[in-house]
Amino acid sequence: MPRPYSNVKDVMTEMPSVFNAGAAKGLKAVYQFDLTGDNGGKYNLAIDDGKLTTGEGSHASPNITITMAASDYLDMVNGKLNPQMAFMSGKLKIAGDMGLAMKMQQIFPMS
Repeated sequence: MPRPYSNVKDVMTEMPSVFNAGAAKGLKAVYQFDLTGDNGGKYNLAIDDGKLTTGEGSHASPNITITMAASDYLDMVNGKLNPQMAFMSGKLKIAGDMGLAMKMQQIFPMS
């Protein structure tokens, strides 16, 4: 994945190229990203037994919703912001299945 990313759309466009289908085998889940502020947007990643579909906008029934400022999200994917620290400090908000948040790094290895 080319770093550093300067906009969220580029990150979402690259998600299929870093998708680890093996780690997602048997998983059926929708990740919803609500990224606020400049350069933000709403994106969803639907996983169905090792297959990935990406989309812009809100998904009707996400299993997990990740909300954060677009600038913080870019810092996170660029390796400048630790995901656990972002969560603990309130920069990263998660609603829904916390287990899916924990699997994110295996399913979408960013480095």
